[in-house]
Amino acid sequence: MIAKRLKTSFDKYLHAPLEAWEQFVSKCDLVKFKKNEIIKQAFHIERYAYFILKGSGGVFLLKNVGTVCLDLMYEDSFFGDYMSLITHQPSPLFTIALEHSEMLRISATNIEALKQTPIGQTIFLFSAESSFVDKQQQQIDLLTLTAEERYLSLLDKQPNIIQRTSQKQIASYLGITTQSLSRIRQKLSRN
Repeated sequence: MIAKRLKTSFDKYLHAPLEAWEQFVSKCDLVKFKKNEIIKQAFHIERYAYFILKGSGGVFLLKNVGTVCLDLMYEDSFFGDYMSLITHQPSPLFTIALEHSEMLRISATNIEALKQTPIGQTIFLFSAESSFVDKQQQQIDLLTLTAEERYLSLLDKQPNIIQRTSQKQIASYLGITTQSLSRIRQKLSRN
C-alpha cells in the first residue's frame, strides 16, 4: 500500500494519519522513467513533485564546465526542482532519473488543492522545513568537513550508492573531482 509507505517515510518528521496519505495518493499518478531520462529540462517550469518508489533521481545545474549535481535522491524520498515548483518560474536546474525508476507524481495544481486542507498545510510545511534543514546541513558539511568525511557520511546514509550512482555524479555532489574521489576510495580500501 503506497499510502502506508508514504506515512512510514514521513513519520520521522510528522505523524499524519494514514487517511491524509491516502488523500495525497489519490491526487497522484504513478509514472515510470528510464535510466538517464530527463524528467524536467533546465530553464523550464517544474509542474510536478515526485516521491520515489523505486530507483533514484538527481537534481543538476548547468555550468560552463559541465553539470553540477546538487542532489541525489533514492527510494522513499520526495524529489524535484522545488525552487521552480514553488515560484512557478523557470530555473536553471534539471532533473534526471539516474536508474530505471517508478515514482508517484503530483501536480502543482493538486499540491495547491491539498495545501487548502489543514493536514495538507501541515504536511507541506513540515516537508519544506525538513528540506530546508537538509540543504543547510549539506552546505555546512561542504564548508566544514573534508571531502573524505563528506564521502563517509554519504556512504553512511546511502550504503549502496557506489553500485547505483556514477562516480562522476557522486564526486560532483560532494564538490570534488572524480580523481579526488578515486583517491579517497583507494585510501579507504587500504585501511
